[in-house]
Amino acid sequence: MFDKRLAHEGKPVWRYLMLTVGLGIGISLLAVAQAWFFSRVVAGVFLGGASLSSVRNSLIIILGIIVLRAIFQLVSEISAHEAAFRIKSSLRKRLMSHILSLGPVYARGERTGELITTVVQGIESIEEYFSKYLPQLILAGGIPLLILGFVFPLDWKSGLILLLTGPLIPVFMILIGKLAEKKSLHQFQSLSWMSAHFLDVLQGITTLKVFGRAKDQTRVIERVSDSFRKATLSVLRIAFLSALVLEFLATMSTALIAVTIGLRLVYGTLSFSAGLFLLLLAPEFYTPLRTLGLNFHAGLSGMNAAGRIFEILDLPLMSVEENQRGQELSSDFHIFLQNVSLTYQAGEVPALKGINLSLFSGEKVALVGPSGAGKTSIAQILLRFIEPSTGDVFVNGELLKTISRKNWREQIAYISQTPYLFAGSIAENIHFGRPSATIEEVRSAAQAAAANEFILDLPEGYDTLLGEGGTRLSGGQAQRIAIARAVLKDAPLLILDEATSSLDPDTEYAVQQALKQLMHGKTALIIAHRLSTVRHADRIVVFEQGQIVEQGNHEELMRAQGLYCRLVSEYQGKSI
Repeated sequence: MFDKRLAHEGKPVWRYLMLTVGLGIGISLLAVAQAWFFSRVVAGVFLGGASLSSVRNSLIIILGIIVLRAIFQLVSEISAHEAAFRIKSSLRKRLMSHILSLGPVYARGERTGELITTVVQGIESIEEYFSKYLPQLILAGGIPLLILGFVFPLDWKSGLILLLTGPLIPVFMILIGKLAEKKSLHQFQSLSWMSAHFLDVLQGITTLKVFGRAKDQTRVIERVSDSFRKATLSVLRIAFLSALVLEFLATMSTALIAVTIGLRLVYGTLSFSAGLFLLLLAPEFYTPLRTLGLNFHAGLSGMNAAGRIFEILDLPLMSVEENQRGQELSSDFHIFLQNVSLTYQAGEVPALKGINLSLFSGEKVALVGPSGAGKTSIAQILLRFIEPSTGDVFVNGELLKTISRKNWREQIAYISQTPYLFAGSIAENIHFGRPSATIEEVRSAAQAAAANEFILDLPEGYDTLLGEGGTRLSGGQAQRIAIARAVLKDAPLLILDEATSSLDPDTEYAVQQALKQLMHGKTALIIAHRLSTVRHADRIVVFEQGQIVEQGNHEELMRAQGLYCRLVSEYQGKSI
């Protein structure tokens, strides 16, 4: 079986692959030479009574051929693995770059464990396709023909037997491969599903413990593991069966040649030297076909993994305008969403419908409304994680999509409801805002975010290592680290997505003070559930079912007695 698209990935390293194939052909030619010298020595010693001195040179040549074959084999394996390593590195880089370009909207729609398996285990599965299967596929087609070129001139009968029996091995390999293909695909899918489930369990272990479902998940994990075990054993069963069939065919074919040669030696119609030479060449004829059969399942695993990898790589990215350029936000800028609508998936209810919204330099604009009203979708569009289904976004009269995403995001500081902190030190996490910043600037940013005090109280201060997701910090502390990142970045546009919705009143007050200092002199888009945090915004925009239903400052909206007024009344009632 041959995957054209996967083989196309080998173009950048074709020299390594050709070296591997060339050395494989060289090994076969050396095997022919070794068989020829060996048959001459044996015939000379046992039939001609030759002395050791008369065959010494031939024995030295045979020894040299053996050493040279070993060297060729070593260099061939090194070359094949180097080619596979380069392809893996390139493919993994492209895959990760594509996933990152697809953005968080795509990642949230996939199971993280399955993506990890594809990026790690899936890419690793491709190594044997390039290091073993693909070179052997070429050698299996070339070396038997090369061997026949030596056999036919010497004995056409043996050549005819090889020619007729040789194709049986790839035919049976293909027949068994058809059966193994589905089994191998099922095995990879089982591995991906198991990895995804394990990660889900680890991430949700607190919930499982609280609801007393940990033992239930233990049984589920047992079933999932057993399913993967059965899938693996099913593939191995077919692999052993195919190896048995291929070895049996090769052995029987070699035995058939041995019998015909033996009969002709008895009747004197074939010389001993020629007969032994032919008998030694017969295994060499079948070796590349047998090796291909042994590597067939490794190649199949690589092709199945590649199917999932290319499925991800084929996902379209957001449209990219030609001649994208960098554009710095001036001290007086204007962002305008014109008739913007957004539908995440075909057939779903639109998240946004005909939105017209302006954001001016230095303005503090708050987006409020019921859950699912479309507030966060506005942030996703401005961050360019997703493009509007219809409508356009303009920056100073220019289309936002004509500005490079990298340049645009460098001018935005984003703080979410649950900011992500990476495994590493606190200083490293703050440095994400501006990697070139000095430690003094990091400390200054933490001071502005009201984080310096609690950081210094930690055992190792700014060098304190955090667990994955910042597990050693409270919600308020993690939020202040995120604010410190934003302070360090010093971007002209801030997007705050419910940055205080999950905090207690005391912590919320501390974070609000830090946010107030952060927003000073900057443009801010504030998405909030806690309406007490938006009372002093320059403009409040009220969303409902993906549409803007009213906007104005707090006093104007309260006098209008509309949705905002009802939301404030409900919020105050819940707060009592």
